[in-house]
Amino acid sequence: VAAKFSSHMVATLAHKCMRVGRNLTLQAGYTEPSEELLNLWNHQVEMSEVLTSRARDISASEPQRAVMIVMASRLEATVSRNADTMYRSAEEFLADLRVVQRSLAKAGAVRAAYGPVQTLIWQVETFGFHMVEMEFRQHSVVHARALADIREHGVNGDLQPMTREVLDTFRAIGSIQRRYGKKMAHRYIISFTKSAQHVADVFELAHLSFAHEEDVPELDVIPLFEQLEDLEGCVDVLDQMLTLPVVQKRLAQTNRRMEVMLGYSDSSKDAGPTTAMLALHSAQERIAKWAEKNDIDLVLMHGRGGAVGRGGGPANKAVLAQPKGSVNCFFKLTEQGEVIFARYGDPTLARRHVESVAGATLLQSAPSIEWVNTESTAKYADMAAALDKYSRERYLDLLNTEGFAEWFSTVTPLTEIGLMPIGSRPAKRGLGAKSLDDLRTIPWIFSWSQARINLAAWYGLGTACERLGDLDKLRRAYAEWPLFTTFIDNIEMSISKTDERIGKLYLQMGGREDLSSKVLDEMELTRKWVLAIVGDEWPLQNRRVLGPVIRMRLPFVNVLSVTQAQALKTLRTKGDKLTPEERERFIYLILCTVS
Repeated sequence: VAAKFSSHMVATLAHKCMRVGRNLTLQAGYTEPSEELLNLWNHQVEMSEVLTSRARDISASEPQRAVMIVMASRLEATVSRNADTMYRSAEEFLADLRVVQRSLAKAGAVRAAYGPVQTLIWQVETFGFHMVEMEFRQHSVVHARALADIREHGVNGDLQPMTREVLDTFRAIGSIQRRYGKKMAHRYIISFTKSAQHVADVFELAHLSFAHEEDVPELDVIPLFEQLEDLEGCVDVLDQMLTLPVVQKRLAQTNRRMEVMLGYSDSSKDAGPTTAMLALHSAQERIAKWAEKNDIDLVLMHGRGGAVGRGGGPANKAVLAQPKGSVNCFFKLTEQGEVIFARYGDPTLARRHVESVAGATLLQSAPSIEWVNTESTAKYADMAAALDKYSRERYLDLLNTEGFAEWFSTVTPLTEIGLMPIGSRPAKRGLGAKSLDDLRTIPWIFSWSQARINLAAWYGLGTACERLGDLDKLRRAYAEWPLFTTFIDNIEMSISKTDERIGKLYLQMGGREDLSSKVLDEMELTRKWVLAIVGDEWPLQNRRVLGPVIRMRLPFVNVLSVTQAQALKTLRTKGDKLTPEERERFIYLILCTVS
């Protein structure tokens, strides 16, 4: 994979370089080359008479053009791995480009220097020779078990397959760095980071993977805070990290830049969407203050998904609602699955999305935006605390109801979704979801959306608003607090995709009227309060683009949902009476409707 990315990128740069070079038709008599450029040409002559004589034939009196043509030929040699003329790194090619640029600018050819040549420089700075930066991710428990295994049997002993896989991963990172440069593979994410020891474990394993110290790859080890308790204690973990010599050494190498990742899905599943939203905002605020206090150049990575329950929604609005100091002109987020196709499947939409997020990233650091976010967060802190308390109580009441996990597995296509080859991990930890701890977050959210209930996006908010009982205050918060505005807008969008009639088709399969009533009552209550807050009579009434699009597609989606519900009902009620062939046909039908 790394080889394909690199070859494609270098070949593309060779094509761009040749095109830019051929257009530099500037005579030496009118655009005098700098001494630095002539020295570069002489270096090229010494490197390869063949390449330079060919360039001289094309551009006898156009030195900048000749140099660029040789540079393009050297890039082609890089693709074919010709050791005599290839570039050793993107930085070496970039240095040659800047020589050409300075020569053009000094001779007065400013348009050429800061037009096509500058564009090429930006492309090299962005993509290098690697095109993409690969990131690696593993669970903290896996690292701890691997270390225990190594300490018991030795690094060359009879190790468990998972331990060997961990060591092989670090060796692969080292191999990629040696072959394609350090930028292509230097980020290592630790899922479920709960202490600084989990960070130390990664550095120790990286060293144990190699016999010689000089072979150990340079790593940016990124803590990922996912569960609610981890978000609440993240600053303590970061403080502990700073005491590790390996972390201090890496900070010195990166000019004190550090990346921290926040997970959106697990906190939402643990405590409900309202609590998760407020906990994530608080974590970002505290991490930003910690970074400023410790002179850290912070980059926050947001592990957002496409669904509202996983932090989804319009990315530009989400950026503008971030707390002061948490962006600083850097905003990194995960794009995955159906979101990639929706946002980048069409070049026009892709360009618009990237521009809107880039614009929001720059605007977010404006003093006026920072002031609004800071002041409104403080102003509505008491309201937020009340919503957090009431919504969490309501959400946990549902999840802690006896038999809830089994009921959820019955009334949604959770089992069938687990059969689809669309995920990087299994839907459940173990063979069955006997409790919610067995269940992974993504299928939890996805299953509710398939049932047209979208519970993971809104459950608990309606009760929280009802108990707060202050519509005027909620409306003021919606008008003044960007975080709350974005949250309510996303919930309104999610509610617009729910359907109580279809939801009942799924819920009645569980045979638990108490649980079905809790879900449907909360759905109606949340719908009532959200519409009252935004001032709409029906969901997305005043969203002139999104509203009509969702309403237009509902009849088609409804047919798929009803078909899925009926097929699921047949499996749940008559599964034992079906032949294997009939069962397979029903499962196939369900999987088609899921897709």
